[in-house]
Amino acid sequence: MNAPQPPVITVTFNPAIDETITLDALRPGTVHRARAVRFDPGGKGVIVAGCLADWGQRVVATGLLGKDNDAPFTELFAAKGIEDRFCRFSGLTRVNVKLVDSRDTTDINLPGADLAPEQLQRGLDAVLELASSGTIVVLAGSLPADFPEDTYAHCIGELAARQVRVVLDTSGPPLAAALQGGAAALPHAIKPNRNELEAWAERPLPTHADLISASRDLLARGVVLVTVSLGSEGAIFVTRDAALHARLPAMRPTSTVGAGDAMVAGIVAGINIGASVEDVARLATAFAHTKLGQIGANLGDAAQVRSHAAHVVIERLN
Repeated sequence: MNAPQPPVITVTFNPAIDETITLDALRPGTVHRARAVRFDPGGKGVIVAGCLADWGQRVVATGLLGKDNDAPFTELFAAKGIEDRFCRFSGLTRVNVKLVDSRDTTDINLPGADLAPEQLQRGLDAVLELASSGTIVVLAGSLPADFPEDTYAHCIGELAARQVRVVLDTSGPPLAAALQGGAAALPHAIKPNRNELEAWAERPLPTHADLISASRDLLARGVVLVTVSLGSEGAIFVTRDAALHARLPAMRPTSTVGAGDAMVAGIVAGINIGASVEDVARLATAFAHTKLGQIGANLGDAAQVRSHAAHVVIERLN
């Protein structure tokens, strides 16, 4: 018998409770009456974990969590069969506000809790304790305000030394720091959007050719897969051997919150079974498309994901 696959480990150092407020229309400077409000456990790694669990993947979720309002997270993990290995601290997890109307979503993300250096070390130690050779670790989201910008870079270096593949989804200085290492200390895969890749490249990237060129700069450093998410235009997937544009017809979403995180989950699901880059692109695009009809850390029906994957349009760009 084949040994069971190890669980995917998702890491969220700066989780949030997402307060989603639905409005008829958002008009700045005016008084609004909300149509509905709901609270969901969030943070990029948490949403990735929820999507992977819905797909049937074993998941361990870790990171740092305020124990004074952790009930939504505890309930989510129990409901989805996610192993909860979060390190709790005294205090509150931040609350982010999502304002949703018929046209788009406006995010108001609050800073994380003020945490002592020993809390960071606890979080890093938990990741290293859980990870072993062959494991995939997802490092996702922003960092608490007082954490060093090279937190992810340090973590990736430690994990790479253990032959652990890291999928990284972050932005700004933490992303830049994580991409400064040598080939032996870089993430296996990253998923920036166009703006995030432009910020790293320090130049505009208006065309697909520009995005592929910047992605290949990262491949030359040692990253194995670069996925550039393009919103309604799909995403570009770049490896040493291929550059693909994957997309599905646009739909009117209930919420776009978490679609990029679902794409990360699809990338991880594909990598975990050794899928080709084309199959990774199909699965990741289908994950993101299915997530558009969901709120919270939910992917939706696996059969729907498979149906979407079968209809993903793949264009080879090289």
